[in-house]
Amino acid sequence: MSKPKILVARAIFPETIERLSQQFEVESNQSDESWSKEQLIAKLQGKQGAFTTGSERIDAAVLDACPDLKICANMAVGYNNFDVDAMAARGVLGTNAPDVLTETTADFGFALLMATARRIAESEHFLRAGKWQKWSFDMFAGSDIHGSTLGIIGMGRIGQGIARRGAHGFGMKVVYHNRSRLDAALEAECKASYVGKEELLKTADHVVLVVPYSPASHHTIGAAEIALMKPTATLINIARGGIVDDAALAVALREKRIAAAGLDVFEGEPKVHPDLLTVPNVVLTPHIASATVPTRRAMADLAADNLIAYFGGKGPLTPVTPVPAASK
Repeated sequence: MSKPKILVARAIFPETIERLSQQFEVESNQSDESWSKEQLIAKLQGKQGAFTTGSERIDAAVLDACPDLKICANMAVGYNNFDVDAMAARGVLGTNAPDVLTETTADFGFALLMATARRIAESEHFLRAGKWQKWSFDMFAGSDIHGSTLGIIGMGRIGQGIARRGAHGFGMKVVYHNRSRLDAALEAECKASYVGKEELLKTADHVVLVVPYSPASHHTIGAAEIALMKPTATLINIARGGIVDDAALAVALREKRIAAAGLDVFEGEPKVHPDLLTVPNVVLTPHIASATVPTRRAMADLAADNLIAYFGGKGPLTPVTPVPAASK
């Protein structure tokens, strides 16, 4: 029997390619070219599966042009690159890579919070530019993390990880807002209290966003929400681009309506709103919250596992779309 044909849409670990090649006929993009939609469609012709990374938009137009496609396995916990409704309507399965990046992403979220609060990037730029000539009492004086109030919007696994780090490691008071309240045991473990979104924005010293992107969560933080925050507060986004109105945030930072922001994700990334590049009180990183070698390997392994399980007749491990009856 011939092997199923799959497309690996971005460069990944050679060991992952080798493993997939034992099960499939693989076309890979190890040169890591950026494909247009038309190029992606051309590459997907005759392919039954795709290994995606979050950069490849799988929508109705792609699906209609690729009738052989049965499954797309994302090497990411987020899957806003999938048109879930269009995939479900056509019986195309989508999977993601949850859990394996939780602790690493929580580590990074807290690191970004610390860098933002303590003005680390801003002060490094100052030093590298040769501007450090003397000590002064207010030179890059930032805000405390220990004992402050940490507000988390989106209390899934990653949000809970950040809460534990703040409460147990830094003695922070943790408040959170979520679509649904956590059970009492989880709240106790995180030492977290549920509050309304408006109260969180008004009271938190550091606001961290960890919500999945959807049309409903678009611009969860815009000018009106920023106006509720303390002028001494920081805003951290490790969720997805589009959760924050980047243009409104740039204005607020320039006018010092809030103290600082730390952003790992952006609207329209890899493009960044140009105004964010000109304000000093923002820490910018290129969507690297899960970027450790062990975690990225685990993410690649889980995406590969989903493909292998699906075509092996065992069903997907982590589906995000309805599983076709024939695949159960």
